[in-house]
Amino acid sequence: MRNRLAVIVVMALSAVVFFLSQEAFAEKKVAFVDLAMVFDGYEKTKTFDVKLEESQKAKQKEIDAKVEAIKALQEKQALLSDKEKAKKQEEINAKTKELQEFQRTSETTLLKDRDERLKEILQDIQGIVEDFAKKEKYDLIFNERTLLYGDDSMDITPTVLKQLNDNYKK
Repeated sequence: MRNRLAVIVVMALSAVVFFLSQEAFAEKKVAFVDLAMVFDGYEKTKTFDVKLEESQKAKQKEIDAKVEAIKALQEKQALLSDKEKAKKQEEINAKTKELQEFQRTSETTLLKDRDERLKEILQDIQGIVEDFAKKEKYDLIFNERTLLYGDDSMDITPTVLKQLNDNYKK
């Protein structure tokens, strides 16, 4: 009997809290933004992608040149006497180790650069969304990925993307 009474009281309180929160929420100005779409459509992201690809290609050219140099040493090694082969093998090992270190350093540098640029882009997006929310008096702006459903009239993605790109061009 006590358990039933406790369950009824908890359910009643839950219903009251639910309805009060619904009423308070109804008074709020709410929107959502598709951050992935904004990120992909942002001109700064596109510019960064091109620069990153160019950097990756340049590093790959350097790696390819080092690999070719090692292959050339290996081909020369086959024609040498045993004593000279051992000496050439030490040179090949040193070049191989140098290549591996260069690859590791290049990857680390590119990843660090990418992470810094992504952070910068996300800060730009965050700033525009905050400014937009304050200017237009929004109480809440959600990321579209966290929603199960949102009416299209609440989607501010195109507006945010336009402002972001307009600011980038300045």
